[in-house]
Parts: sequence; structure tokens; C-alpha cells
Amino acid sequence: MSRRVPRSRAALTAALCAALTAPLALTAPPAAASGQYSVSALKFTVRAGDRTCTLDADLYRPAGTDRAHPAPAVMATNGFGGSKSDGSTDALGKAFAQRGYVSLVWSGLGFGKSGCLVSLDDPRTDGRAASQLVDFLGGTRAADDGTRADFVTLDAAGDPRVGMIGASYGGAIQLATASVDHRVDALVPFITWNDLAYSLDPNSAEGAADVPGAFKWQWTNGLYLIGEGQPLLAPSLDPTRVNSLTCLHFVDPACRTVRTLNSGSYPPDRTDQLLTYARSLSPSAYLDRVQAPTLLVQGQADSLFNLNEATATYRALTAHGTPAKMIWQSWGHSGGLTNPAAGELNLATGNLETSYVGRRVLAWFDRYLRRRPGTDTGPAFAYYRDWVTDPDRAYATADRLPGPGRTLYLSGDGKLVGSRAEVARGSRTYANWAVPTSHSESSLAGLIGLPDPAPYDTPGTCLAWTGAPLTHALDVVGAPRATLKVVSPRAERTQGSPDAAAKLVLFAKLYDVAPDGTQTLVHRLVAPVRVPDVTRPFTVRLPGIVHRYEQGHRLRFVVAASDDAYLGNRGIKPVTVVSAPGDTGVLQLPVAGG
Repeated sequence: MSRRVPRSRAALTAALCAALTAPLALTAPPAAASGQYSVSALKFTVRAGDRTCTLDADLYRPAGTDRAHPAPAVMATNGFGGSKSDGSTDALGKAFAQRGYVSLVWSGLGFGKSGCLVSLDDPRTDGRAASQLVDFLGGTRAADDGTRADFVTLDAAGDPRVGMIGASYGGAIQLATASVDHRVDALVPFITWNDLAYSLDPNSAEGAADVPGAFKWQWTNGLYLIGEGQPLLAPSLDPTRVNSLTCLHFVDPACRTVRTLNSGSYPPDRTDQLLTYARSLSPSAYLDRVQAPTLLVQGQADSLFNLNEATATYRALTAHGTPAKMIWQSWGHSGGLTNPAAGELNLATGNLETSYVGRRVLAWFDRYLRRRPGTDTGPAFAYYRDWVTDPDRAYATADRLPGPGRTLYLSGDGKLVGSRAEVARGSRTYANWAVPTSHSESSLAGLIGLPDPAPYDTPGTCLAWTGAPLTHALDVVGAPRATLKVVSPRAERTQGSPDAAAKLVLFAKLYDVAPDGTQTLVHRLVAPVRVPDVTRPFTVRLPGIVHRYEQGHRLRFVVAASDDAYLGNRGIKPVTVVSAPGDTGVLQLPVAGG
């Protein structure tokens, strides 16, 4: 590894927990609404799957709300490792109470002072538990101390007008809850996942859903450490919070999944268990049951849950008729949490009224919670442009995602060319080493304040194709796609193994090369691929980006043998790429404005 980490497991757990939770603070400005509210700490004993748990919650009640003057409600829970009392969740409650909403915030199962094991926003447990909080807001159940809410706007008896907001782990819970409870009226999930198998063990080869990918070991083990450390970070005598000595704080299937991923081995039975379990926790498996209008906000700087995840969710929701819109903001898990760009929604200060994303959030709740049909909720798609210096003009908008706008071809001489006729015949070879030889990122560096070396690729362990200097600026908005065919006799010999780990692994990425030769890996994003069949062409969908390639800059497409943020190849597998005018790799770029 190219970075140092804290030696103590407890120290790393505490550092990661603080980093993941503290930056998500949202403090409402005092000028909002009347600004007056009261707060009540409540407990709820709920049934969560096959378990009974106690949820720790806070109810924020705006001044003046009562049975005769009800208000719609907003629910929120913590990001992974947080609680109702961390900066983000507590501040969400305050922010919306100050704006006239009844706010109910709670610590998710297994976090803070809530009981039960961490079950990864499973709709069958976490979603069902949250649904019982909707019962409370609807007046059909009381908190454990007898408190009832008779001051929430109702659409029908027991049906409160309620929306949800939150980031990351607090984003997926919204979709999970809405899938099991159609009383939820509006969702605003920030920077969350669509398919947890893709998030933690991504295979970017299209059509290879049954082939596991390359384990994202840094992110996954860091988060796992936070979860396992909960009994130490939030001491509790609640026996429902502790599982066993081998799996302290997660449900058993989650622990088995992490053990399988760390083993680097994918025999058929464990592969089936891994993919089946991960996808059962994924919105991709239940979005057809989500009816609540959804404003998706995803971060461009995010190697944990990249833009492709929100795109997949957006397309699934709109395909079955659920109102949905999508914003690609600048910051995500990999950058900007504590210091967003000028004019961006800053969750440390709560500049809702003065930021583009904040105004969109307020408009969404105005439309669907306050039922103001004339409210403009904005365009279907918006994205942040970091090359625009005026913060008020940084977002571009569109009625749809850009489609393919530029096609380039991989020439045998290492060039990216604009037509097949320009492709030179040739072949080039690389080979992986026993240790990683490419670096994209230290996944947790930005969260826990550690330096991160610039991305690099070791010569001989990668292949690169570089285009000519651009004659005008090129705005790439979306997920590039590359169709490749490789020759690897060693990979071909092991391809028939029942263990999917024997298949070839490679990493595709796109650099921006400045006139002085400096290259930038946009947001340090890469596309890991476990090639489903090395004897056939395959198509790679790279992570979505928003990036301007300036005039005079060059595009560089790289295929690397490894990446130190992921587990890679088993054994040494040399790879050759052959190019000819009629048979070569193709790179397609989605370009704004066509």
C-alpha cells in the first residue's frame, strides 16, 4: 500500500466513524420560517424481521402545530456509523422543523442507542422498522412512553403526509421503506447505492451480472470495521446489538459476505450466496415497488457509490412510472464532504435556500408534501460543471441524459483515432505482477485526512491509447463505454474453472492529458472488470463522469492489470491486445450537446 493507516483497530474505527458522520451536518439558517420548535426524545419498540428492537428517536415539533394546525412530516436517519445525535441527522431534524415540517429522526438499527444488529438497510428489517415510525406519524401507534402524534397532516386515516431525506446509508433506507410502505410521499436520497454487489465487488462488464467482480477491499473493510466496532463506540447492555464472537454486530449473512469477498475465492455456491444476498439489499431488486416521487442526488466525486448507481435507479423508477429526477452534484464520499465548492449545498451549514441543490430539495417537498402543484421541481437532469467559475451558473440542465457523441478507435500504435481507416495494425502486451502496480486512490484517505499519492500505472503492466490534441473543448457527461477483445492464453486455460476467481481481471480508466504531459484520472475513478469470457469481445461501462477536456488536451484510455484499491488477478496472466482497421477496440463517449 502507498499510504499509512492507524495501527490500532479501535483508532481506525473511531477515525472512520467520525469522518463518515461528522461532515454530514445540516444546520438550518435562523431566518428560516419562524424557527421555533420543541424536541422530544422517544423510544419505539418495533418488530424488524424476526427480531424485536428498540429504536432511539427525536421528534421535532414546529411551534404552533397541533390537531387543528397540522404539518407534513420529514423523516431522516443516519449515515453508516452515525446516529440520531450526530451532526447530520440531528441537524436535518432541526433544519426541517425550522421550515415548518414535523421532523422525526432516529438511529438506524444497530447504531447509536437503537437495538438489533446491523442489517444493511434490508427492506425486510430496516424498512419494516421505519414503516412503524410512519404508523406513529399517522397516529395509529404511540411511542413507548405513550406519546402520540396528532399534529401531522393526514391524507387518510393512519396515512400521514411524510417525506424522507438522508445520505448514503440514510439514502438507501428511504427506498427500502417506500418499497414496503406506500404511505411515504416523497424521497430525497443522497449519494446511495443501486446494486450493493456492484458497489462492493464491481464487475463493469456489461451482461455479466452472474460473474463477481474485483473486490473493493479498502472501502468494504473500512465500513465493516465501523460496523463491528459499534458495541465499543456506542456501549449498550442491549443484548440484541451483539451477535457472536465471530460476527459481532452484523447479521450473519453480512459477515459471511465480507468473509467471501476477503477470501478472493468465488466457488459457485459462495458466488450465488454473495450475489443473491447483496442484491436482496439493493434497490435494484425492489424499485418496482417504490411509488414515492424521488429526487436522486449523486456525487461526481464518489468511488464508493458512483454516478452509474443513481442512473440505474433513475431509469428503473421512470420505466415503471414513478416520478423521478436526478442531480449530479460535485461532492460524494470521495471528496467535498467537508468543503464543498462555492455555491454547492454545504451540509455543514445548511444553505438550502442559497444553493442549487438545496432549492431543488425544498421545491420537491413543497410539491409533494405541501401539495403545491404549481411548484417547479426543476428539469429531469442536472449536473455540476467544475470548469464554470460563476457558482450561479455551475449547473447545466437537460431533459435527458446525454447519449453517445464521440467514437474513438484503439489503434495498434497506441493512438486513439477517429475512424477505423486510421487504425494501424499491431499488437501490444502487458502482464500483471504478484503485487498491485497501479494506483487510483486510497479509498478512505479523504475521509480520515490522510494524504493520497497521485494515480500511477507501472510500465509493462498496462496499455494506453492516447488521442491527438483536441481542437476544441469536449464535455463528457455520463458513462463512457469501451468494447474490447483481448488475447490471454493463460486466462483462457483457467477460464473453465468452477471458481470465478480464476477469470481474468483488468481495470479500464480514462485520463485527461494536459499539453505539458500531466495526466489526471478524473475523480480517481476506474472500472474493474472480471472478463466473463476471454475468447469473446466484451463491453465495459466506465463510471459516469462530468468533465471538460479543454482545447489542446488529449484523451488517454488505459487498461491496467491491477489496482491497489481492489483485489485482482489470481496468478500471472499476460494480456495482448491486437488491432486492425476492421477489428479493434472502440471507445464511446457521451458528450453534452451531442
